[in-house]
Amino acid sequence: MKEFYFTLSMSYSQCLAYYKGRISAVQVIDDAGRKIRFPANKLLPYMSQIGIRGRFRLLLDANNKFIRLDRVH
Repeated sequence: MKEFYFTLSMSYSQCLAYYKGRISAVQVIDDAGRKIRFPANKLLPYMSQIGIRGRFRLLLDANNKFIRLDRVH
């Protein structure tokens, strides 16, 4: 299993493009400077009226398949 930690800050208007399906993937840079791309729909549980703000942990399996996205403190 692979773990990636990153901070994300998106406004509500930025989130709308993901929510409406116009954008299918999100690319972030993790704490180690690696670019990570994952399905945008995985962020839906974390969207609010202010957008998305927080620190996250992305878990992938050995084949780089999505396992889970968690908000961390």
